[in-house]
Amino acid sequence: MDDKALKHRFRSLEAPATDEVAKKQAIAAAVREFRAHHKEPSGQAQGSKLSGRLNGTDRKPVRRTMQQPRWISRGVTAMAVLVVGGVLIAVMQPAYQDSGPRYASVPLPEAQTTPPPQVAQYDALQKPAVQPKPKAKLEYRREQIAAPHLLAEMEPALRSRLQPYSNQPEIHAYAAGDALITVPDPAYVGQDEFAPFETNPVKLVAEAPVSTFSVDVDTAAYAFVRRQLNSGVLPQKNAVRVEEMINYFDYAYEGPESLDPSFLANVKIYPAPWNPQAKLLHIGIKGYDLARTSKPRANLVFLIDTSGSMQGRDRLPLLKNAFRMLVETLDPEDTVAIVTYAGSAGTALEPTKVREKAKILSALDTLRSGGSTAGAAGIRQAYALAGGNFDPKGVNRVMLATDGDFNVGITNHQELEDFISRKRESGIFLSVLGFGQGNYHDNLMQKLAQNGNGNAAYIDNLNEARKVLVEEAGATLFPIAKDVKIQVEFNPTRVAEYRLIGYETRILRREDFNNDKVDAGEIGSGHTVTAIYEIKTPESQARLVDESRYQSTQSTSPSNAASDEYAFVKIRYKLPDSDVSKLTTRPITDADEVVDVETVDGELRFAAAVAAFGQILRGSTYTGQFSFDDVIRLAQGAKGEDPFGYRAEFLNLVRLAKTARAM
Repeated sequence: MDDKALKHRFRSLEAPATDEVAKKQAIAAAVREFRAHHKEPSGQAQGSKLSGRLNGTDRKPVRRTMQQPRWISRGVTAMAVLVVGGVLIAVMQPAYQDSGPRYASVPLPEAQTTPPPQVAQYDALQKPAVQPKPKAKLEYRREQIAAPHLLAEMEPALRSRLQPYSNQPEIHAYAAGDALITVPDPAYVGQDEFAPFETNPVKLVAEAPVSTFSVDVDTAAYAFVRRQLNSGVLPQKNAVRVEEMINYFDYAYEGPESLDPSFLANVKIYPAPWNPQAKLLHIGIKGYDLARTSKPRANLVFLIDTSGSMQGRDRLPLLKNAFRMLVETLDPEDTVAIVTYAGSAGTALEPTKVREKAKILSALDTLRSGGSTAGAAGIRQAYALAGGNFDPKGVNRVMLATDGDFNVGITNHQELEDFISRKRESGIFLSVLGFGQGNYHDNLMQKLAQNGNGNAAYIDNLNEARKVLVEEAGATLFPIAKDVKIQVEFNPTRVAEYRLIGYETRILRREDFNNDKVDAGEIGSGHTVTAIYEIKTPESQARLVDESRYQSTQSTSPSNAASDEYAFVKIRYKLPDSDVSKLTTRPITDADEVVDVETVDGELRFAAAVAAFGQILRGSTYTGQFSFDDVIRLAQGAKGEDPFGYRAEFLNLVRLAKTARAM
């Protein structure tokens, strides 16, 4: 019989039915034989020398022959181990749906045919399969696991996966039947990144009489703090930028009647709520509000992160709904283009007039997330598209929407900042919209917005999307002034020491004020900007810095200092299409002071309450015994008109902070 006929004969044979009883008896006998002949000596790793050869840990050649009985028994044992392993592999199949190529998962046991009465829940650790950066990001998925007794076998694997993250501040233990699985608690283990900064110190007027900073109209810090407090935790210190919390709210300041000047400064001095021996110098700026009929055309490019990190309802789906709202506010002759990036950048929609609204919305609907984050390539392509459709009489802006995790292409932050800085000279502005938490890179997004003559906002829900892109669309999209700087010079005969509340990341050198090459913040149509100093007079009993022993304050005081002036404020700015700055000045005198705190305008008192809240969240040492309850009392009496409920929401956040657990 030749080989071909033999193969045909074998193929025609039917395999006998499996005898389950005999199968179980054979496995049990093999296991008994294994345990009887392969007891491990103390100190030896698990497994026999044979198993060591099988898994590659023992390279010593085998000298026994197949005729030796011990080798035969070991062969039977090895076969039994393989059979048992096959049975276990069949049982422990993944009990979850794949979330995409970015993440791999710890294998989970499959539900048994007859599940036990107890069902355990635990958070399965999701670790990136491909790690383009040394610092891997974690995600979690809630799973339903039947047969919790099998989880005990998974504990060593989970612990080994957690080893690189053993320095995380909080570890949570989940009881799973008779097993204890220890994994990081997703409420605590976030990879959100914020640039560190130190709170502004108290300064002596005799040593540093001039304070200079760039305006800041960003609101991202407040929205992120709100999300953390609504989750029941206090935000990390560097997430709290006090000036962004103050400027989240609109204030009823008096504004200019024309574009020249573009804004008006409102100044008041009143007692500090947290220190009766100190005063607050309140500077409120109101930008000119462009009438809708006079707003220029908009050339917008939506630069949308569609990478795997944008999965989740609070990321890409929320982002698409936010941009749908924005499209509804635009005029028919405005232009919208869409660039996406994930692994590589691509144009999802060429520049399209808003009158073709259905086409724009359809392009948004088709966006899906997946892949790594080639943010730099997307930024280049978005600027190229905006430049190709540049409108010299309109507003040209790239709107970047992302969680800030750029891990492909230019990942060096300085290179990205330099690229954005060069592009702003072409007249294309940049707005940054942040989404998501747990992997939110605020540090990069702030730098990009600041270098791109734009603003940064954080969107955590549809209400915030409506606030930023609908209610404040004019302020977000249409600038009335750029490179806006403020400089305050204090009179040493009236002010001994001062402290700027917030703006730590916006401080400028004194010489930067008159240098038109130095970048600063922009102000949009109808925007309000608030800056608050805490000041102390020479006779104040609460001064923190002693007088110099060898240098008299009077010796550094100008002989012609106006006796009724506390300070002199200067504001320098450029029109959006100009490279030459303009200057406006104003003295701050006794006429600007309100002695009785009860008569202070409610707008100012509410801003002071927000300033106090932000300082307390940062752990400031300057607010003394002022508490969350004091903040509530101050804000409650100054809430005023609140058509959208933002101020009422602030009061609820202060109450939440009283019970939130520390980060």
